[in-house]
Formats: sequence, C-alpha cells, structure tokens
Amino acid sequence: MPPTNQTPGPMPAAPNGAPFQAAPGQPIPGQPGVPQQPQKAQPQNPNSTQNSLQFAEIRDSMAIMTDGTFRSIVACQSINFDLMSSREREGVEYAYQNFLNSLHHPIQILVRSQRVDIGPYIDKLVDLRRNEDNMLLTVLMDDYINFIDALAQEANIMDKSFYIVIPYFPEGDAANLKGQAKGFFGKLFTSPASVTTINSDAYEKAKTEINNRVESVIAGLFQMGVHSIRLNTTEISELLYNFYNPDTAIREPIRNFEQMTSIYTRKGEGQAPGVQNG
Repeated sequence: MPPTNQTPGPMPAAPNGAPFQAAPGQPIPGQPGVPQQPQKAQPQNPNSTQNSLQFAEIRDSMAIMTDGTFRSIVACQSINFDLMSSREREGVEYAYQNFLNSLHHPIQILVRSQRVDIGPYIDKLVDLRRNEDNMLLTVLMDDYINFIDALAQEANIMDKSFYIVIPYFPEGDAANLKGQAKGFFGKLFTSPASVTTINSDAYEKAKTEINNRVESVIAGLFQMGVHSIRLNTTEISELLYNFYNPDTAIREPIRNFEQMTSIYTRKGEGQAPGVQNG
C-alpha cells in the first residue's frame, strides 16, 4: 500500500524567531505522530512577601484588607498632661470617658516610636556655619555641632507618633471575633487568602460608614483638646512603607509622584492640534 501524502505542518520557530532545527535522529515537536511534551506550571511561592501582606489595596484614604474589611487611620497630636492643673486633668479625663462611651464601633490606639535622623539637621547647621562671618559665633556653632553629633552617636533619639485605626467590617463589627480567636500563630501559618471581590454598592456603603466614623472620632478627640487629621492615600502608603522598611525609610523616603522624571501620561492643556473653533 503506497504511503499517503500528508502536508507537513508549519515549521515551529525557535524563541529568537529563527526556524527550529532538531539534532539528527531527534523528532521535531509539533509534527504529526510526535507526542507533545506538557509544559510544567511554574510553582507559586506561598511564603512570598506579597502573600504575607494583610492589605490588598490603598485607595480613597482607606486601606482595603485581604479579608474584605476596611481601615482608616487618624493621626493625633499629643498634649502635655503633666503640666496641666488638677482641674484641667479632670476635664481631659471626663472628656476621654465620654469619648469612649460614645463609640459604637471598635478602634485601635497605636503609639509608634521611631528613630529620628539627625543628619539633615547637622548638615543645615554646617551650611549656616560656613556662611557665618562672626568668629565667636563660628566657634560656638562648632561646639554645638560636635555636641549634637556625639549625642546622636551615643543615644538613639526617638520620636513618638500617635494614631487611631478605625476599622469597618461589612459583615458587622462582631465578625472579627473569629479572626481574633485564631491568635497570632494561627494567622501566621494559615494559607494565603484568595482574591476578595467587593461590589460597588458594598464599597460605597463602606466608604460612607468610614467617613462617618472618622468624623465622630475627630470630634471626640477635639473635646479633649487633641488635634487630629485623617491620613490620605499617600500618607497611608508612606506610613506602611515606614513600618515595613524601618531602616531604609530614614534615608530613602517614599518617592514623590509629583516629582517623577520618567515619562508618564497626563491630560494636556489648551486646544488640541488640528481642531478649529467653529
């Protein structure tokens, strides 16, 4: 029986675009009668940094967590409670008690200690000393610069920041009890969470509820004489960047997107070319 004439398929190409050349005696993949080799799927690393983060996105001055909940952060200024009189202390304590009783949702009070970088301050003093003509002032400035430099090397100069984290749970404020029951190690060794889907109605409801909670917290803090402000999207990103990079954030702050030198697209100003006013 004569062999059947079969039209060979297209010659497979190599990754660089050149025709595929097989070694003598080896079959060419893609031809009839040659079994296809299954492609191995790239394994996913469950212990990657992206999977360990507990937030999925930051937008509209909110941090969207991987479990579908929301967080908003309010930065607070400190007050010198020790220098107040007894009557002023009683007033602050009474206002703080009323503030806690007026809350209908949980909050988290965060006190963060961060090392202060004295390098820019010393550089500024050196520039002022270089432009000073008075010899007596230059000698005093040299002593002061040496004192500040020695103090920064011997002791860690710390700065404290105060924040209030305001959460919102779409399923209710009691929905976080299940997560709290796991404990720290239970959350640490659990598998990465799947992609959380939030529809537009639930997102708008969460956004409105978060705004109302933030306004009530800021008003309650104002009654105690504590000035506070809500962090926007950029400020939340900077705060999380400082938390995850405590060493490099001192010398390498987060990039200001308004001062980027790379090419990006933005809306032009003026009249488009080729358009005539009619």
